[in-house]
Amino acid sequence: MPGVPLARRSRSTLVRPRSGPPYDPTIRIPYDPPPEGTGDVPPTPRQSRTPVPRQSRALVPRPSRTGPRTALVALLGALLPLLAVLGLAAPPAQARTGAVPAATLTEVTGFGANPSNLQMYVYVPQNVSPHPAVVVAVHWCGGSASAMYSGTEWPSLADRHGFVLVYPSVTRASKCFDVSSPQALRHDGGSDPVGIRSMVDWATRTYAADTGRIFVTGISSGAMMTNVLLGDYPDVFAAGAAFSGVPFGCFATTDGSEWNSACAGGTVTRTAQQWGDLVRTAYPGYTGPRPRMQVWHGTEDDTLRYPNFGEEVKQWTNVLGVSQAPAATDTPAAGWTRTRYGGTGDRAPVEAISLQGVGHNLYSWGMASRALTFFGLDGDDGGTGPQPPAGPCEVTAAVSTWSTGLTASVTVTNTGTAPVNGWKLDFTLPAGQTLTNGWNADYSARTGAVTATNAAYNATIAPGASVTLGYQATHTGNGTAPTAFSLNGSACTVG
Repeated sequence: MPGVPLARRSRSTLVRPRSGPPYDPTIRIPYDPPPEGTGDVPPTPRQSRTPVPRQSRALVPRPSRTGPRTALVALLGALLPLLAVLGLAAPPAQARTGAVPAATLTEVTGFGANPSNLQMYVYVPQNVSPHPAVVVAVHWCGGSASAMYSGTEWPSLADRHGFVLVYPSVTRASKCFDVSSPQALRHDGGSDPVGIRSMVDWATRTYAADTGRIFVTGISSGAMMTNVLLGDYPDVFAAGAAFSGVPFGCFATTDGSEWNSACAGGTVTRTAQQWGDLVRTAYPGYTGPRPRMQVWHGTEDDTLRYPNFGEEVKQWTNVLGVSQAPAATDTPAAGWTRTRYGGTGDRAPVEAISLQGVGHNLYSWGMASRALTFFGLDGDDGGTGPQPPAGPCEVTAAVSTWSTGLTASVTVTNTGTAPVNGWKLDFTLPAGQTLTNGWNADYSARTGAVTATNAAYNATIAPGASVTLGYQATHTGNGTAPTAFSLNGSACTVG
């Protein structure tokens, strides 16, 4: 199963904490496994319904069944410093059984049926909404709840929009979710999906959450679990967003292994009907609505290879009963191709984003905002109404350049008579510019068309007041500022 890369792979493994210096949207979250076929790490047996002691399992599941024990020692030595850094990026969690303290990552115990001994962590924002939505955020192989918390922008999005975050965390030694066993691939069959379902039930009971707005997202192993949960529990989840995953049932094994080399290698192909039938047979007799699906994949993924992206599209278009022919295709950022199926808007039944030249470590800062839009949670009313209206606005942009880079400061002034409560500033970077850092806003893309969305602390612009945001970028010769801006869809005067 995908996990943290070995030192010999020489990959960047930095993770941005939730607060601190301006973020770098090029930072990738580490969740690649060591290269396969080396024969130096034995496979991890698939979990049983009775939790297995950690010391009895190999750290990273592998297709090979032989290899020296010393390789595991070396692997642990390479991983422990990195995992320690990830753990330090988030505040220590507190254990609770009832409602948790606000704005703190907190462990919850005794939450319900949990056959595979998962841990549950919860983040509830200070301004949690009445009857909030719930987003389940599922970590990668070798990851943890605290790493998923500190390495993605989901907590800041929860602060802004008032939803509850649930973070499952694996306790088996591989730190990979079970997406392979027969138990995991059946509705209420056992293993990890049952524990995660219990976590959702706890959150909906404790916070009177809106059961029509339960969502799941995950990276790598978490993306595979996203597919599994949507198949197992269509009556629970409204939509999912899977970053570098595989179709439901693709990773199934019958030999007790967590790893399926054929699926990982992209050689498992089926018809759309066959893929859809796998989902439908997971919950026999279910005839209700099915959750929408957003899938992301890099064309150079060498861990869960790119053909899996097309197989996911085939599966979920069939499950949702829509055509495999895209209803809309666009390029929201340089190197991205987005296709929508069964609809053309932000909440199409199926949305697929392909990233040209990108490997398995696909996730970068800002992508969660796009998943949030797909979920319909990016509005103050839970995403069901229009954007806040914009009054007249003026924008001034100052740029300081050097040979290959620039720093831009952008000031937005509300020149109207009503406050702006929640804002999105749209602009287009000049050709050749690539955003590397940004502050006082969340940025949706690094090149081309960019949307900067307010932070929790500067969401309101009173009449006559201003907010200033900024970014750093590289350039290939053109170091000028954008020439046009719009605030919440209305064009601004450029000063």
